[in-house]
Amino acid sequence: MKKRFFIIILLIVTLFNLYTTLSFADDTVPDSDFQIYSAGSVLMDASTGKVLLQKDMNLQLYPASTTKILTAIIAIEKLDLTSKLTASRSAIMAIPSGYSNAGIKVGESLSVNDLLEMFLIHSANEVGYIFAEEISGNIENFANLMNQKALELGCTNTHFTNPSGIHDVNHYSTAYDMALIAKYCMRNETFRNIVNKKSCKFSATDLYPEERYFKNTNSLLDSSNRYYYEYAIGIKTGFTTQAKNCLIAGAKKDGIELIAVMLGAEATENGQSGRYVDAKNLFNFGFENYEIKKFLNEGTKVAEIKVKNATKDTQTLNLIANASLSTTFQSNFDTTSLIPSIEIKENISAPIAKDAILGKISYNIDGIIYEADLIAENDVIKSNFIETLLQILLAIIVLILIAEFFSHKRKKQKNNKKNLRKNSSVYKFNLE
Repeated sequence: MKKRFFIIILLIVTLFNLYTTLSFADDTVPDSDFQIYSAGSVLMDASTGKVLLQKDMNLQLYPASTTKILTAIIAIEKLDLTSKLTASRSAIMAIPSGYSNAGIKVGESLSVNDLLEMFLIHSANEVGYIFAEEISGNIENFANLMNQKALELGCTNTHFTNPSGIHDVNHYSTAYDMALIAKYCMRNETFRNIVNKKSCKFSATDLYPEERYFKNTNSLLDSSNRYYYEYAIGIKTGFTTQAKNCLIAGAKKDGIELIAVMLGAEATENGQSGRYVDAKNLFNFGFENYEIKKFLNEGTKVAEIKVKNATKDTQTLNLIANASLSTTFQSNFDTTSLIPSIEIKENISAPIAKDAILGKISYNIDGIIYEADLIAENDVIKSNFIETLLQILLAIIVLILIAEFFSHKRKKQKNNKKNLRKNSSVYKFNLE
């Protein structure tokens, strides 16, 4: 009896833990029916940064080679892609045994673009050290640069000590922070194109006499792999014994772009890769339950105003939205429930040109501001002095004519009454 009671309590605690570790962006998000095998994970809308689903996304974990995305974007922003860098002995020798490399030789020169492909597609660790020495002179200075960049991107639980993700107890991040970095990186076309490549190859050099060929380590991109995902667009894998399996993945479908981060992933019960199973489940959840919805159409009439000093025909002016606004919502969300904030300039006076900006309309959705300018639907013509004077004179003339008409009418009625009395007197005299 006691044993049975103990088992029941244990099951309740286990279910409670599962419930509390897997959570949603808000209470109205549909339920998920899958297990997360990563220690920390997050599904993020790439356009807004909105978290759609997460499990311990702020838990500090080792990012392994997913670190490389930050080093890569710094290199893209600071170096000429066509320039050549020469590998130093210190950069090559810095990589511990067992870590992936591209076999770059000391003194070998390669273009920045080629190095980026080796770095992001094949996960060549020595490339990170080549970049670090070129940009900052040494690894410590470059790590400081990485941490500064991460902080600028909103990462508050991240600290890097090296450019490639070589294991270090002081080198850590979170699923959420890595998603923020990935969101930023994927806005760069050079970065985006490289991480979506299935493979890369490089011609022989003076120090490496053979052609190099590497397949992307991201199995989501490989159509022949069991983990292939047709909507995948990148971005980076990672693994160390301490970090376990890590993956930052991107996917796009029907205009929605998502980022999924999996850190510290375990294998599934049947031996599958937990990071890829998690990625596909998270992406399917996002695409099934969310869609891009437009909540303001370009050209929509937002307000109607009276313009000072305008001609009669143009003094009433419609203000219309100069752009359409849309974002990712739950599929069943009613966008008509959104309440905008409208601002219109004061003391608007003619003349006004068509499309002139006279205000703005904005929406606050999940803390993100979406706004469009309010513009004049048509030209507004200024009423000039002569025209105004003529209008006044015309009004006076009309009033005079009206007054004259009624005055004449009254006189006529008065005369008619006099004639009537006179005739009545004559008739009376004749009767006598």
